[in-house]
Amino acid sequence: MFNKDRWDEILEALTANKFRTFLTAFGVFWGITILVLLLALTNGLKNGVEAGFSDFATNSMFTWVQRTSIPYKGLPKGRRFNYKIDDVDAIKAEFPELKYVSPRNSLGGYRGGNNVTRGTKIGAFQIYGDYPEFINQLPMDILQGRFISYSDINSNRKVCVIGIDVVRSLYDKGEDIMGSYIKINGVNFMVVGTFKNPNSQGDKEEEANTIYIPFTTFNQAFNYGNRVSWMAITAHDHFNITNLKERIFSFLKMRHKVHPNDERTFGHRDISEQFAKVSGLFAILTVVGYFVGSLILMSGIIGISNIMLIVVKERTKEIGVRRALGATPWNIKAQILQESLILTILSGMVGVAFAGGVIWIMNYLLDSSGPIENFANPSVGMQVVFTALTILVLSGLLAGLIPANNATKMKPVDALRIE
Repeated sequence: MFNKDRWDEILEALTANKFRTFLTAFGVFWGITILVLLLALTNGLKNGVEAGFSDFATNSMFTWVQRTSIPYKGLPKGRRFNYKIDDVDAIKAEFPELKYVSPRNSLGGYRGGNNVTRGTKIGAFQIYGDYPEFINQLPMDILQGRFISYSDINSNRKVCVIGIDVVRSLYDKGEDIMGSYIKINGVNFMVVGTFKNPNSQGDKEEEANTIYIPFTTFNQAFNYGNRVSWMAITAHDHFNITNLKERIFSFLKMRHKVHPNDERTFGHRDISEQFAKVSGLFAILTVVGYFVGSLILMSGIIGISNIMLIVVKERTKEIGVRRALGATPWNIKAQILQESLILTILSGMVGVAFAGGVIWIMNYLLDSSGPIENFANPSVGMQVVFTALTILVLSGLLAGLIPANNATKMKPVDALRIE
């Protein structure tokens, strides 16, 4: 490895036919480039999709009531009912595995009719009645002021936290927001905070047009009584909400006299289950990326192996002379393997560097033009570089193995005889 004469010989062998060496190295260069770019693009898709899930605590589910589909205990099919605030307390007491159980109510909609006014300005916005812990289930960036507190809940305070598009619609630029009042369906609420969505620079349309008020105030102001439209339920980190949900629904069926086999009464959206499916999909895509990239890389390795066979054939007399002068089979084999390794590793690492440049350009363009839905920060970690280096070393040894074995099988007399 540290023999200068051997390195001189390797350099001379590789530069003897520069164009042939270039074409041979290009196969490995292109293979490793495709491998790294495929993994980077897969990560970009994964990062983009996971950014959508980061809007929620991923170990969560949302549940609401639909119509019953099976008659039970004298109650008819198609019966409608609502969750009650007592259901929330009962679930908390029955399932210590749960971290948050947040009742929710809503009205309006940012695409519906106008329901909010401030002076002469009006707008249509989504109004939610929530508890303070909901900010841990749906993360948001508080820009000014604060979120809802338990003091607001206990005192039924008419306060609200508004999204950035609500601010744009109802306030002039530079106007004071904190402490001002807006009117929701004719009821005055004082603004105590503003927020934005933490993803996509906070411009996700629905969240930006949302107003949060205390749950108790919502029910009192809009005559909801003790009704709960839906619940956001989050399990502790060491419990999976997907494994708990059937027990939770069985418990709710008993409370509301729903048939045990009725699967349609309680609607739900399981964020944890969806996240697990997406994670599994991207694990498969990563394997496919390695597989496809490795196949392309293998074509380059086969090219190097073929060229090394030709090189060994061209240097038959040289090998014969070296064997006659006392070179051992291992000396011959080591040089052929070393030439193959150097050619493979150099072309491969140039490919890694080139792929890194392409990835940098992609991220620069994304930063300049703004985010793309379901695609963000295409990148690869250092483990990919080390994996690529390992593949290159193994590939180089593999490419040089057959030519090296052929070289050592030649007898010195036969090698010197060949014209």
